[in-house]
Amino acid sequence: MNSLHNIRVLDLSRVLAGPWCTQTLADLGADVIKIERPGTGDDTRSWGPPFLPDAAGADSQEAAYYLGANRNKRSLTCDIAKPAGQVLIRQLVAHCDVLVENYKVGDMARYGLDYASLHAIKPALVYCSITGFGQTGPYRARAGYDYAVQGMGGLMSVTGERDDLGGGPQKVGVAVADLFTGMYASVAILAALRHAEKTGEGQHIDMALLDTQVAMLANLGANYLVSGKVPGRAGNAHQNIVPYQVFEVAPMPDGTPDHVIVAVGNDTQYAKFCHVIGAPELGSGSAYAKNADRVRLRDALVPLLARAMKTHPKAHWLATLEAAKVPCGAINNLAEVFADPQVRERQMVTQWQHPLQANLPLVASPMKLSATPVRTDLPPPLLGQHTEAVLQELLQMDSAAVAALRAGGVL
Repeated sequence: MNSLHNIRVLDLSRVLAGPWCTQTLADLGADVIKIERPGTGDDTRSWGPPFLPDAAGADSQEAAYYLGANRNKRSLTCDIAKPAGQVLIRQLVAHCDVLVENYKVGDMARYGLDYASLHAIKPALVYCSITGFGQTGPYRARAGYDYAVQGMGGLMSVTGERDDLGGGPQKVGVAVADLFTGMYASVAILAALRHAEKTGEGQHIDMALLDTQVAMLANLGANYLVSGKVPGRAGNAHQNIVPYQVFEVAPMPDGTPDHVIVAVGNDTQYAKFCHVIGAPELGSGSAYAKNADRVRLRDALVPLLARAMKTHPKAHWLATLEAAKVPCGAINNLAEVFADPQVRERQMVTQWQHPLQANLPLVASPMKLSATPVRTDLPPPLLGQHTEAVLQELLQMDSAAVAALRAGGVL
């Protein structure tokens, strides 16, 4: 039995932050009913290529993006802009524990689907709103997108190569503000569910991408607030630890430049690192023995270390540094990631029996619970695939009533 087997979630979100939250809840066993716009569905169904190929090898209408954020859910189409669609959502809410939405501030109230309205129907309802900037504040009416929030929230100011080395602001390669907001929302929902179970009272969770991005600044945010100094970009180096960065090593046999990551976390590891690279004079007893001094003397020390690292190829350094218990790693492309024996052993790719493709490989949930394992069901392949089944199950709606709603453009 899954951890959240008795929890039902009405998911009115789309794209990434909301679906990432509800996918996490679905992985844990919640019955997530994904409400999609009739005819088009979640925007990400069309965000390709790549699209999943059909039996003839032609592109289907199902994008890989959508497949990556919607596993373990059921799809129900409903046009909430129509009064009959709003009635249907209110009827479904009575049978749900959680509602997640990521509409603009005020839209749900306009439809009569805001927290206050639905709380009256289901007092124990946990209602999570995910927006770019939250329900309050001068930016609340703005649409907030991950890229813009990475910039506004400071992440791009500390991501990218140093300005004096020709760098500039750089976004992260995946939509981290969306993903972190989805994860924080999952945690908040679980906490609110526990409160509801104890008291019978639900609550409104106000999640904002910008809030999450500011929280994600972590040690750099604390650095600024404590010191008053605005941190800049440091490329692949760490702001507070040296050496904790990428080093160029001897080139590949064909002359292609190659690199390794060295992540020295304390002074003992640093001394070992210096011994391995043949530069013990830079380790214990030197001016660089303590991390605080290495950070202050970064510009003098790093070129010395970089020179030593270029003397051997990647395979040599990975083997010798690992043997000495000095944290290090390769920089893998995605083909190398999914071929990695550790990734394979941890079963981070699973095979799904999709109607368009047998043994479809998709990324699995990273959560590994010993007693209540996560679910492994496909993202709903067809838009509205479960509409009739859900309406019959929860609302005892017969086929004629479902047909009437379809004829009216509600489903």
